[in-house]
Amino acid sequence: MKTIHQWLGEYGESHQDHTNKTIHWICVPSIFFSITGLLYSIKLPFAISGITLNVAMLVMVLAVLYYLSLSRTLWIGMLLFALFCLWLCYLVEQSGIMPLWLFCVIVFVLAWIGQFYGHKVEGKKPSFFKDIQFLMIGPAWLMSFIYKRLGIGI
Repeated sequence: MKTIHQWLGEYGESHQDHTNKTIHWICVPSIFFSITGLLYSIKLPFAISGITLNVAMLVMVLAVLYYLSLSRTLWIGMLLFALFCLWLCYLVEQSGIMPLWLFCVIVFVLAWIGQFYGHKVEGKKPSFFKDIQFLMIGPAWLMSFIYKRLGIGI
């Protein structure tokens, strides 16, 4: 199994262009949120302590465990971001502006258009074409920059 440093280094190879990096700072979290929202829209037929569970909650547990297997510190930031996304889903759902699933489909499509444009500028294919796990590494790659800025080791 690759280490987190190997994953991040390999991911970074196709993310050198400033424009592509900037686009990723917007689009990767947007895609993470939109997928969370789509899964959040799938309600489970039971509740725990009065909280109706949804598929996103279960998937986030698995995702955070994946990040924990890669880094003893980075997973905390990913947990906080996952919780933030779940909270945003709750807010969008409660707002009544539009169905959460529709809002997330729109965000998802726009963010992927941005991602592919960024890679066109970069001149390199997205990393997930090589290994699907890079879809999970993208958010961790961004989080690693936040950790670096805060002086926290990964």
